[in-house]
Amino acid sequence: MDQGTLQGIGTVLTMIAFLGVCWWAYSARNKKGFEEASKLPFADEQLPSQEDAQPPSQQKDK
Repeated sequence: MDQGTLQGIGTVLTMIAFLGVCWWAYSARNKKGFEEASKLPFADEQLPSQEDAQPPSQQKDK
């Protein structure tokens, strides 16, 4: 085999790998997992409680 044939085989294998990754990324069965992963950066944030959201004049004394 010469160098051109090996480059052609490498190109075809790379294209197959790329199409496989695209198929995996856009398949419907992975959607739930990707949606959960997209929310991970916000997992550490805490939502303010209703007591904290009230103006100081309306808060109960603790």
